[in-house]
Amino acid sequence: MKSITRKIFSLSKLSSQVSDWKASGEKVVFTNGVFDLLHRGHIAYLEEASSLGTKLVIAVNADQSVKTLAKGPARPIKDQESRAIILAAMQFVDAVTIFSDSTPQVIIDTLQPNVLVKGGDYNPAETSVSSKKYIVGRETVLNNGGEVKVISFLEGFSTTALEKKIIDLNI
Repeated sequence: MKSITRKIFSLSKLSSQVSDWKASGEKVVFTNGVFDLLHRGHIAYLEEASSLGTKLVIAVNADQSVKTLAKGPARPIKDQESRAIILAAMQFVDAVTIFSDSTPQVIIDTLQPNVLVKGGDYNPAETSVSSKKYIVGRETVLNNGGEVKVISFLEGFSTTALEKKIIDLNI
């Protein structure tokens, strides 16, 4: 497990690591999310995100932060450390950090990723911060010559649907 947990960073250590990667010519891709009940849709999304650069960094919402996202009273189902370890175990994931803020803006400002990626319910052209389609950190990335990308959802796969199925089965 030590080889997995070495991919989980505090923000200050991650900042240093990302700086080293960039100095070596690596293209850093950043995404964030809850990643609670990992499913096929998450895997497809993250694998595609990783293909947009040479290093994939994921910021995972801390447990307290998930509670503010209106995901439902039972969420998160898995604790933040478990979610981070599962993500770090993936071969195409290079770094994971956990954040407590309501948005990943501070992390994006700190890391200055080359590519910012979100899922299909976002719009990279949306500029209104009050819109649900707005991508937090887009200006930071674009103003530094980076790219903002959206990856389509894999139809039929969602954590909400899995949670509903579990509840309906009374497990």
